[in-house]
This record gives sequence, structure tokens and C-alpha cells, in this order.
Amino acid sequence: MIWKSEWRPLIYIAGIFTAVLYLPVGTPRFDNAVSEALYLAKWYAEEHVLLCLVPAFFIAGGIAAFVSQASVMKYLGPGANKVLAYGMSSVSGTILTVCSCTVLPLFTGIYRMGAGLGPATAFLYSGPAINVLAIILTARVLGLEIGIARAVGSVVFSIIIGLAMHFIYRKEEAHKAAAMAMPEPDAERPPWKNIVFFASMISILVFANLGQPAETEGAWYYVFLNKWAITGGAALIFAITLVSWFQLKWWKVSAAAAPAVSLSIIFPEHPLLGFTAGSVGLSVITSTDGGETGKWFASSWDFAKQILPLLLFGVLIAGFFLGRPGKEGIIPGEWVACAVGGNSPEANFFASLAGAFMYFATLTEVPIVQGLIGSGMGKGPALALLLAGPALSLPSMLVIRSVIGWRKTFVYISLVVSMAAITGMIYGSLF
Repeated sequence: MIWKSEWRPLIYIAGIFTAVLYLPVGTPRFDNAVSEALYLAKWYAEEHVLLCLVPAFFIAGGIAAFVSQASVMKYLGPGANKVLAYGMSSVSGTILTVCSCTVLPLFTGIYRMGAGLGPATAFLYSGPAINVLAIILTARVLGLEIGIARAVGSVVFSIIIGLAMHFIYRKEEAHKAAAMAMPEPDAERPPWKNIVFFASMISILVFANLGQPAETEGAWYYVFLNKWAITGGAALIFAITLVSWFQLKWWKVSAAAAPAVSLSIIFPEHPLLGFTAGSVGLSVITSTDGGETGKWFASSWDFAKQILPLLLFGVLIAGFFLGRPGKEGIIPGEWVACAVGGNSPEANFFASLAGAFMYFATLTEVPIVQGLIGSGMGKGPALALLLAGPALSLPSMLVIRSVIGWRKTFVYISLVVSMAAITGMIYGSLF
């Protein structure tokens, strides 16, 4: 009978039709939530795709193309020295000023190259969580004790979460280590050349996204004022490495850089134009190269194809339900404020869970928490949100699931949320 084979599609079609038929279009809150979803997606595209994700995709592609699998296994693999592996992973956020989405291409790159689940998830958490600027801003705006608690908690969390993931999946990790064991291959270039190459790209990522500090004087403010000059210097070093060590023709690199330099000089008040031109130029000269830089672009493009659609979908959903920073989605903001008052287990858990699903751009979590504290949020839930929010988001969950599967993703999210809630309770009872 046709019914037996077609009842599922019929139910899906009927369900979608019913949902569309009864959409509350025209009601202020629903229309506002749809607008917030689109606004958040637009804001995310403007502020994060070009400046954050594009450099991150090239870095991740570089890891896949230029870093040997044996090297990753040696330092971050399941059989690597635990002190070295977790030490490197847990402090990575002091170098990378990234959000929960920008860290995803880097996490995917090292995990697919053979990094153990424990060090990889420690890196996944620490990348956005242990942000020096964010911790300094937290201490200045919300108080020294919560700034210290966030710094210490983030480092400890990354190590504990990584070790817990390794322990839970230790049998699988043992099989992975045995299957991927291999001798160290001959390197195509000395390690220091790869270090300079990746350091230049990381510098571009970090300084291009450097946010304005609260002070209008001092070293950080001076660096901020000159961040595009520093970014340009890093880009020059990067271009030199491409010509000197990666066999790209100097005239190709010069032709790719010329529009970026010209736009930066003509429109200094719009640095994004020059940055975009440079990204397009790099894509053109690497995608048309038949050598190893062509493989580099191919790896970077594979990461982009996998991650960008999931991130866009996740950003739209997050914007619909929770809105942009300082704005409301379909869920009223007063519900959140009422749910996180005091220091009860429920308040801490809700703050941790809500933070895990919200999307925080780098440094935006501090003013958001400041506003929530002004609305009655307790100190414990505030810390719980700071520990869970920057490291997770709905968009990042979707991407993590595509890399390690739903089961491991659920375990990872559960560890982050539960540890943040428990830490918040302890902190709230002490302060």
C-alpha cells in the first residue's frame, strides 16, 4: 500500500503547512523576533565573517596542509605527554582573541589532524574563554574578585573538561592512538618557518579584531590606535613568507596585495575594504596555484563549506529566540532577569544553560552581564554565565556536532553547563 511508504512525508508536509498556516505574523513580538534574527545575522556577517572567520579558515587550512599529522599527534594526540598537551591547550586563549564560532575552524583542523579528544576540547573551551582582554574588562567593570574567579575558572575548566572527555572516551581514544601511530616524516621546511607563517596569520586575526579598551590612555589603548598598522605589518611578513617559503610568484603576491594597500590608503576610515580586498586576492592566487598553496586553499574552502551554513542557521535561531546583545527576541528579557536572581541552584543552572545557547561576540558578555546584574542577577549566576556563555553558543553546538557527533557534543555541553552552574553556586555563597 502506498500509505505505508508515504505516511512520513505526508506528516512532515502537513506539519510544516500547519506551522506556516498559524504563524503569528503581525504580532509585535513575533515580528520583532524575526527582525532580530535577521539583524543578528547581518551584524554577524559584518563583524565576524570577514575579520574573524576568513583568517580562521585560512589558519585551519594551513594546519591541514602544512602541519604534519605526526607533529599534531606528537604534541596533542591521545598518546602525547599530558602536561604538555593540556598545558598548550588550556592557555591558547591568551593568544587568540576569538569567540565561540571563530575557534571552530581551528578546533576542527587540529582534531582532524589527529589531536586527542581531550586536548582538542580543552582548546575548544579555552580559545574563547581565556581571553585576556575580556578578563581584564570583567575585573574592571564587574569587580576584581569576579575577574579573578573567571580567569582561574576558565583555565581549570579547560583542563578538567579535556581530561573528562578523554576519560569518558578513553577506549575510543586508545584505538585512535593505535590506528594513527606513525613515524615522524621528513619536514618540507624547518619548523621555525611554519611558526613564523602561522604567527603572522594569528597576528592578523588578533589585531584586526582588537576591541577598544575602556581607558583612553596606556599601552592597550596605544596598541588599539595602531592596530591596523600592526595588522599591515603582520600582513607584510605573511606575504614575504608566501614568496620565500611557499613558492608563490612575487608578482602574483604583489598583484593580490596592491588593491588592499590602495584601498587602505585611499579609505583609511574604512579598513574593512582593504581587508576584504586582501582576502579576495589571497583566495585568487592560492586557488589558482597547482602546488601546496592550492591544497591549502582547498582545505580552507572545505572548512568554510562545512561550517558557514551551520553557523548562519544557528545565528538566525539564536537571534529569533534571544535577540541581539541588548535586544529581545521571542523570549522576554524580564523572564531571564527574574530567573537568575539570588544564588539558588535553579538560578545558577538557568544562567549557565541560557549562556550556553546565547551568542556572545568577544567582549560583549561583560556589558550584558553588567546589565543583568543591574536587573537583579546574583553574583553566582553572573559568574556561571561568564564561564559558560563565551565558550558555547547554539551556532557552535551545531558545528561541534558535525565534527565529533551528537553524543560527544552533548557530553561536552553538559560538562560546561554543570561545571559553570556548580562554580557559580560556590562563588555566590562565598561572595
